[in-house]
Amino acid sequence: MAEERDLMDQHTNDASEALAELSLRPQRLAEYIGQQAIKDKLTVYIQAAKSREEALDHVLLYGPPGLGKTTLAMVIAHELGVQIKTTSGPAIEKPGDLVALLNELQPGDVLFIDEIHRLPKVVEEMLYSAMEDFYVDIVIGEGPTAHPVHFPLPPFTLIGATTRAGSLSAPLRDRFGIVERMQYYTPAELTAIVTRSAKIFQAPIETDGAHELALRSRGTPRIANRLLKRVRDFSQVAGHAAINLPTVQMALSLLQVDDQGLDEIDRKLLTTMIELYHGGPVGLKTIAANIGEETTTIEEMYEPYLMQIGFLSRTPRGRQVTLAAYEHLGIPMPTE
Repeated sequence: MAEERDLMDQHTNDASEALAELSLRPQRLAEYIGQQAIKDKLTVYIQAAKSREEALDHVLLYGPPGLGKTTLAMVIAHELGVQIKTTSGPAIEKPGDLVALLNELQPGDVLFIDEIHRLPKVVEEMLYSAMEDFYVDIVIGEGPTAHPVHFPLPPFTLIGATTRAGSLSAPLRDRFGIVERMQYYTPAELTAIVTRSAKIFQAPIETDGAHELALRSRGTPRIANRLLKRVRDFSQVAGHAAINLPTVQMALSLLQVDDQGLDEIDRKLLTTMIELYHGGPVGLKTIAANIGEETTTIEEMYEPYLMQIGFLSRTPRGRQVTLAAYEHLGIPMPTE
């Protein structure tokens, strides 16, 4: 009987956690913290589309991972008052997969494709007519019985998200009427996000603790919320009524997240370049082989932030560690 109660309690806790995760996503632009310039423009575009009773123009959101591209797509659909279908580039393997998704759309609906740069070429080419003229041509049958079918579509909005806008082909990129780059968040914005998330998790956090956590979150809400969960664990076990600054500092120290938000991999990347290649320049593939990470992981997850804070630079000959990184790591910079 006790075991059954434990299982029921665990199920309830899991359900509560899942609900909290869902509620972390804002529903309205007014609730969405950060990306103010993008929000201001989207407010106008959405109001204009609704007043004309038209589908919103296609939207491309790009930038490093964890900045809220998926959340913003959902907010756009909610503001438009339409349904949203979500998928990802790798999940659409053949034209038939795309047709099945498009067939489910009602007029004005949103189709969100994450990692749109990973769409197969044949699927991407089918998107051209779908985006521009709202139709696709498909072939029915095989061999001598095969025949083309013109398949009209309702007006819809495609929202694409990517961490690698440069990998998109020009024909696809040019079909997006709204193209926006997501920016890293300021400490003040992240502090507001952490405070909001802490309330949803029913784990109150003191202002200085929230600010410290924000400073170490790499300008990224996803990282801020992930670190908040772990700090919450330490605070709960310590029996604190609210998450305070010493608990945040202690927990992040144990998690090896320093005061600039660098984690173990960031420091390994920089120190490897310094110790083995005198700080560079050094090629991306060489760095990846030395630290045991994929080149795409380094490019998408680590490099953007290290470049943003001025610890890493790209040169025609490769990556170069900067003076600021040497100073942060406490390593003397070579004089030659």
